[in-house]
Amino acid sequence: MGKFVITTRTNGEFQFNLKAGNGQTILTSEGYTTKAACNNGIESVKNNAADDNRYDRKEAKNGKPYFNLKAGNGQIIGSSEMYESVAARENGIESVKKNAPDATIDDQTA
Repeated sequence: MGKFVITTRTNGEFQFNLKAGNGQTILTSEGYTTKAACNNGIESVKNNAADDNRYDRKEAKNGKPYFNLKAGNGQIIGSSEMYESVAARENGIESVKKNAPDATIDDQTA
């Protein structure tokens, strides 16, 4: 089962990573100024993860595929790592769809 891990960045902002059951990070958030906003971001991922239309499939300048998960308003709520292939990116999207809705929250900022 997946989990959201909340951490604090060096600049004091909060962020979360969605980790798959094997511990691999499959989605990383932006920085949030408050923990409440970070938790709202997690809820947004849970609510939007199942909708394939929310995934913006991209290619980096170096040619590596990645994706952004967007909320209904078009705001990016999480980004993936860079993948070696389009197939690997699609596997990453499927992993978010599978892990996010029931993921637990591991708050490591307390």
